[in-house]
Amino acid sequence: MILGALEAGGTKMVCATGDETGRIFERISIPTWSPQDTIPELTAFFKERNVDALGIGCFGPIELDRSSARYGYITSTPKLAWRDFDMVGSFANALGCPIGFDTDVNASVLGEVTFGQAKGADCVIYLTVGTGVGGGIYIEGNLLHGMLHPETGHVLIRKRADDAYRGKCPYHKNCLEGLASGPAIEERWGDRAVNLADRPEVWDMEADYIAQALTVYILTLSPQMIILGGGVMHQTQLFPLIRDKVTQLLGGYIRTRQLEDMEHYIVPASLCDDQGIMGCLELAARAYAGSPK
Repeated sequence: MILGALEAGGTKMVCATGDETGRIFERISIPTWSPQDTIPELTAFFKERNVDALGIGCFGPIELDRSSARYGYITSTPKLAWRDFDMVGSFANALGCPIGFDTDVNASVLGEVTFGQAKGADCVIYLTVGTGVGGGIYIEGNLLHGMLHPETGHVLIRKRADDAYRGKCPYHKNCLEGLASGPAIEERWGDRAVNLADRPEVWDMEADYIAQALTVYILTLSPQMIILGGGVMHQTQLFPLIRDKVTQLLGGYIRTRQLEDMEHYIVPASLCDDQGIMGCLELAARAYAGSPK
């Protein structure tokens, strides 16, 4: 069986083929232009490889309610060319195969629980901190959708008194994405995160904001593991800072074996940045298994 995987990001589209074991055969990357320019290249890649099913992990917001006439659409994205675009329908019509569809971050958490360090866990959160901030949530064998899908990057954060930055998010001036994303770091401090590694004040503030959000997730969802990925989290000095600040914020209220071993509770991604593609392969495998034969 040949499975297709599409990690559809706001900057680039990563296409790959692989199998149900998570093995990746090949991949290409295509810039995210308009649908008219991008979709034909994507469908041609998968057509030429005769995939049996396709899994798509997509930037959002997206419609995941299968009872909706707009299931499979990208909805109110700030990328105007992609707003109200029928993502699933476009590939289903072009390829004629089962399509698995979810958010890009849900695909990443699915990759981790299927093939990575979170195997066997019942409740896992994957948070990406990069150009944007988003989270995928896996609970008891399922990816959490609810009325839409979690928007963990937009939880509201208590702003520090020493932070005069106005916030990057156009919707909320004090949400996690607005205060802690890569563009927010660059705008606040005047340089890209990768060039600020030796500035401890940068990472103390960043860890503070991320820890506030993680504390909310811990208290509301009770995850057994929190996985942090994305470009900003390549600054590995963040991890001990975040763990310490989460411990302080929890104040000893919750006592579990996971919280007693923070190094194995709040962790970096484990699949060499392939968690998204591997999760898309699992989405494809699930779509194939659930389709009429």
